[in-house]
Parts: sequence; structure tokens; C-alpha cells
Amino acid sequence: MSLAVTTIGGAAARSDVPRLVRRHWPLLPLVATVLMLLVPVPAGDASTSGKVGPADAASLLLVLVCAVQALRGRVRSLSPLAVLVLGAPAVGLAVATATAGDPAAALPGFVRYLQVFVLVPVAVVLLVRDAGEFRVAAGCFTVLALVQGAVGVVQYVTHTGASYQGEDVRAVGTFGPGDVMGMATVVAYGLVVATAAALAPGLPRPVRRVAGGTALLLVVPLVLSFSRGAWIATAGTAVLVMLLAGIRRGVRVLLALTALGVVLVGGLGVGSAMVAERLTSITQVSSAPDQSVTDRYTMWAAAESMWRERPAVGVGLKGFPAHRDGHASLGLSSGSDTAGAGQGYVRQPLLSPHNMYLLVLGEQGLIGLIALAGGWAALLVAGVRRYAAGRAQDPYGAAGAGGPDRSDRAIRDCGLIAIGLLVWQLTDFLYADIGGPTTVLTGVIIGLAAWWALPSPAGPRAASGAAGR
Repeated sequence: MSLAVTTIGGAAARSDVPRLVRRHWPLLPLVATVLMLLVPVPAGDASTSGKVGPADAASLLLVLVCAVQALRGRVRSLSPLAVLVLGAPAVGLAVATATAGDPAAALPGFVRYLQVFVLVPVAVVLLVRDAGEFRVAAGCFTVLALVQGAVGVVQYVTHTGASYQGEDVRAVGTFGPGDVMGMATVVAYGLVVATAAALAPGLPRPVRRVAGGTALLLVVPLVLSFSRGAWIATAGTAVLVMLLAGIRRGVRVLLALTALGVVLVGGLGVGSAMVAERLTSITQVSSAPDQSVTDRYTMWAAAESMWRERPAVGVGLKGFPAHRDGHASLGLSSGSDTAGAGQGYVRQPLLSPHNMYLLVLGEQGLIGLIALAGGWAALLVAGVRRYAAGRAQDPYGAAGAGGPDRSDRAIRDCGLIAIGLLVWQLTDFLYADIGGPTTVLTGVIIGLAAWWALPSPAGPRAASGAAGR
């Protein structure tokens, strides 16, 4: 009898698989866009970073699937505010390209920015239909972080990482020394998702415990990345997520993360001297800055000088490298040294100011900055307001949270994750900009933030009807 029941149950489970695939197959390109960053790419310098990698190819498929589904009427509608916020960057990009000194040279930049800041976010907003699919997409960030983080820890332990202070110990994952921020970025994304899930109200306790353990594990590779920017962005985001989730829960997680850091660095000596040096250097940016900090400040000043030359439209997309030397002081070095992780010594040219806001300001002027940063600010404000309210009807049907009549409170974990990822990205943009294989994830994050912040006016029944076709 039990065997018969088991057989029937297994057959029923197998019969559900085709139905699930038919229902959720448009989500597969989104999953691939994130997880394709697990595929190692050949090492290269910054001048070849514009090549299309596996994740970029998956994002193009994502946009294509979205277009096909939209033509078939199987995506949700956008509110006027969503159209404005997500579409405004395209206008700024077009103006910056048309007014550039060499529009043909600016065209690749236009395509890249359009992909990351318009097409991919819109595709994510239109294709992610409910809270369950949102959680799948967010979970992919954690899977990516765990795998890349594990590779990074092995690199540190076996001295096969990127060169740092004369030793091949810097954890860079599969991204190589040419993109030393790649692993730190994806690990930070995963840590933010895991921390938000661990603190989110409404999730089952076992899920929160697993998420909390995952967050603790990801602290290790983040520390071993020796990335000051990622540390600052992650710490600030974690504090905000804790405040949004509740002081009591937040304090417990903060104490656990602090204890782990003390054990790793102070007790076990994991990179203690190097970590201490990096932490100290954060407070020495004005008194005794290292060459990397000097270069960064010099390039910031150069970007500001470009903006003053053409305040409305900037020097044009991809114009920073061509105008850099004419605006930078003599304190700028010729490049940064990279080596290790299977690559020989390479001198990487400095082709951007390592500040997204100043890069946009210098290349696109005030028009571009308002279109991009204004939209990001709108998403953040709308997302926090919706999370704080948490009482309106769920506009997505919340299939993953129990049905179309559940309130926003039932899917507040999605809001906490979306806000956390967006805040991390906006903080990181203060000392980093787009570039490298992980750039496409920026578009996914903006899309997830917009999914939460800008609900569909169609309501849950329209979304559910489109999903079932």
C-alpha cells in the first residue's frame, strides 16, 4: 500500500515538472544571466572588457524573450511612473551619443548603457510575475556568491589568487586579476540577499536560519577579497537592512557577523595583517594615501573638469579615456599592476574615474546624471515607502507567497532584498563604475528594485491570467 502511494506520489511529482516548466520558462534566461558568471572567461585587460561574455549573451536572450512575450500579451503592464523611471535613461544616453565629439566612437557605449540601464531592467520587471519568481532570481545571486566565494577562499589558502603585497593571496574567484572587484561584488550581492532573507519577516524559521548561516559563510571570501569599497558598501547596507527589518533581529545578526570577523581575523589570523592594513588605509585617504587612492582622486578631478567644460551633455559616452590626459594632473600614474591567478604581470590602463556618478557627469552631463541617478533615487524612495507601508494588496498575485489576496506584508522579504541590493549598488557607485563581466548584474538589480518599487497597475488577476497562458 505504502509502495503504491509512493509510486503515485512520485508520478504526480513528475507530472508537475512539465507544468512548472511551461509556467516559469521565461524566467530561465534571467537565471542564466546570473549563473553564467560561474563560467570562467579568458583573462584580458581593461581595453577588451567590452567583449560579450556568457552572461551578456544570456541577458540578450532575456530581452528577446521579453519582447516575444510582450508581443503575445503575456507580460504585465507598466505604470506611467515605471515607464518614466525606466525609460528616461534612454533619452539621456541618446543626447550624450548625438552630441559627442565622435558619435561613432560613442555608439558602443550607448549600446552597453542601454543594455544595462534600460533593456535588462525592463525585461526583469515585465517577466518576473510573482514573489516566488523574485525569490528564485534573488536566490541565484546567493548560489553565484557561494561558488565564487569558495573558489576565492581556495585561492587564498593555496596562494593561487591575485597578487597582493607581493603574495598571490587575493581572492578573485574565476574573474582573474584583471577584474579584482568581480568576486567581491558578487559575494557582496549574495551576502546582502542572505542577510535580508535571514531578517525578513514572514519567511519560515528554517529558511531564515539557512540564510543566516549563508551570510556568515560569505563573510570569509568578502574579507579575503581585500576590497575596501565592497566592505564599506556591505557594512552600510547591512545596517540599513537591519534597521528596516527591526532593531532586535538586526542586533543579533550584527553581533554574529562581528563575532565571526573577530574569530577569523583576530583568533585564526585569516589575513590579519593585510586586512588591518586595508582597514587602516581607509582612514588615511587624505593624510597618507597610497597610489591607488591618489589615482582615484586625480581621475575624479578629471571627470569634474570634463563636466565643467560641457556641463549639460558632457564629453560623450566612452569619452573619458580620450579626454583624461587633458584634464588630469601629473599625479596620475600610467596604470595599475595586476598579476597572479594564472596570469602574468599586466599593466592595466586607467580608463574610468572609478565613480559612477562622476563618470556619468563627465560623459553625459547633467542631463544624463538626472536621467540615471534621478531614476535610481526614485526607485529607492518608492521601494522604502512600499516596504514601510506593507499593507496594500499584493499587485503580483504573490503566487510564491500564498495567493493573490495576500498583502504586501506577506512578500516583504522581496522588498528587503530589493532595497538591500539597490542600496549596495548605489553605495558602491561612489567608488566604482560599470565594467567587466559583472556589469550585467547591475541591470538585474535595478530590475528587481523596480519590480518591488513600481507595482503594476493591471492588478493581480491580469498578472495571473497572463501567467497561465
